[in-house]
Amino acid sequence: MASGVLRAMPACKVVRVPLADGGEGTVDALVGARGGSVLRVASHDPLGRQITSQIGQLDAYTFIAEMASASGLPLLRVEERDPFRASTHGTGELIQAALDAGAREIILGVGGSATVDGGAGALQALGAQLLDAAGNDVMPGNTGLASLDRIDLSGLDPRLGAVKLRVASDVRNPLIGPEGAAAVFGPQKGARPADIPILESNLERFATVVSRDLGIDLAFRSGAGAAGGLTGGLLAIGAHTEPGIDLVLEATRFDQALVGTDLVLTGEGRIDGQTARGKVISGVLGRASRHGVPVVALAGSVRGDELGMLYKAGLAAAFSIGDGPMGYSKAFARAVPLIRRAAEAVIRVWLASPSKAR
Repeated sequence: MASGVLRAMPACKVVRVPLADGGEGTVDALVGARGGSVLRVASHDPLGRQITSQIGQLDAYTFIAEMASASGLPLLRVEERDPFRASTHGTGELIQAALDAGAREIILGVGGSATVDGGAGALQALGAQLLDAAGNDVMPGNTGLASLDRIDLSGLDPRLGAVKLRVASDVRNPLIGPEGAAAVFGPQKGARPADIPILESNLERFATVVSRDLGIDLAFRSGAGAAGGLTGGLLAIGAHTEPGIDLVLEATRFDQALVGTDLVLTGEGRIDGQTARGKVISGVLGRASRHGVPVVALAGSVRGDELGMLYKAGLAAAFSIGDGPMGYSKAFARAVPLIRRAAEAVIRVWLASPSKAR
């Protein structure tokens, strides 16, 4: 975008602010904005295979992690997606790595998950015991929740009590029900229609045991269904949830960047019905509108019938970067030149308006 702007207006001062909403790219965005560092850590993928993930260190005591790097869909081939087996254990290992590095504050982005285990795996990785009636550890994944009898937090890492754990999410879905983790997000993680009631039943059991043993009602709590219920599991051990985009905007000091700015360019892969519900564009609009700065959004595709809410929120315009019919693979391959060209076109139109040009 910046290079496209400078093609049209070489003398323009361009401020680049990398953003994300808690999903993939959140670590890179915050580390890039804050001048932090990336640490490589050992973890396990959703199916229990040893991998190397990463966490970001923003300052001496603040760390950022994203579950997608340990428990995310991008780690699995399509044919490997299995919501019954996939575990958040690797995400717990990321939190553990941050604790080992001296964290006092941990920001966890929870977008892009491959799991529907209620965060059971993450809790186990952090020292909690999820036991069946015989006192044995339950199996990994959603399947293990079917035999869950009790939860024992006596072995939970005591350092968690002194750490602020901030979960960055753009999802408000409850743990169970028609808008819950299994019904809404199960299919993208490999669930067939017949699987949904089973996944749901196992999450219900998890919620029942958490309510009885920990005194926390997760079943219909807003946001508890994020990341297949990982957010719910972390809420049960004292985590706090925040809109992912707001957290990132704060951490990147976006409001300061808006001072003296005449125009904001932002975007995402596809502008659709989810865009106005906590995604990057909606967060940018909220901040920019308070400063009176117009916003133009670029996207791989734009659902025109979904733009009304964004226009009401102050969006000046939205454009697809495509220059003709193309499939996903071609669009991805050409993304950089397409974005550059679209950004240049926006600035040339903007400059042609005497009332807007500077």
